[in-house]
Amino acid sequence: MKFSVNIEVIYKELPFAERFAAAKRDGFDYVEIWDWDSKNIDELIRLCEQNKIEISCMGGDGPISLCDPAHEKEYLAYLEKSLAVAQKVGCKRLAVHSNELLPEPKQYAADLFEQYSDAEKTMAMYRTLCKAAPLAEKAGVTLCLEALNVETDHLGNFLKYTKDAAELIRMVGSPNVRILYDAYHMYLNEGKICETIRKYQDLIGQVHIADAPGRGEPGTGCINYRAVLQFMQKLGCAQMVAFELYPQNGSEAAVKAINEVRAGL
Repeated sequence: MKFSVNIEVIYKELPFAERFAAAKRDGFDYVEIWDWDSKNIDELIRLCEQNKIEISCMGGDGPISLCDPAHEKEYLAYLEKSLAVAQKVGCKRLAVHSNELLPEPKQYAADLFEQYSDAEKTMAMYRTLCKAAPLAEKAGVTLCLEALNVETDHLGNFLKYTKDAAELIRMVGSPNVRILYDAYHMYLNEGKICETIRKYQDLIGQVHIADAPGRGEPGTGCINYRAVLQFMQKLGCAQMVAFELYPQNGSEAAVKAINEVRAGL
């Protein structure tokens, strides 16, 4: 396993440009960001080179919903831009979602698309992912499809369960379309973290970690992440594991908790 830290939510006490050095100082060779279109791409490249650090994943679908059959062309056009940026900055994964997400703090689905049936939304995702897959393969980038919790953070999000993401990915049949398994989100929606990782290990491209409830660092909730990571290690998991969490007691305490969990491996 390789480990990354999301610098959109950790190190927020620092200016964005200083978070790369902070992550490197704290033992990370990878960082994760959300959107790319609010960033200076040349500056991202410079910061990565300067700190000898890589971007492990970033958002790929921006303001358009994958489950919306009326905007397939727009979705693919934006995704092509995302793939080009990913190639330029050396990022190997793009996170994609069923629904457009509103900016913080309103992180619920922007549109519920109640005019469409679940079958229509599922087929829209399938058709678009089938067209997106060869683009990702050509770019050498993996699209990581993320289901989100609808209990507290993303009310109305269409893709809720790992099994549904897995079914779509198997139908698409591309090595460059995989699951982004967010243990925090899926703990709230479906539970069974270790069982789910075992079942879908071959389809998971990246794992997100945050404790629950609260989406904080390990030890602030009820998930035993030391046991989860040890279980993954026994399975032989080699996926990127990204700590995407909201520090409950400041970034320094959060990083300490993260590194204590990593030290148990």
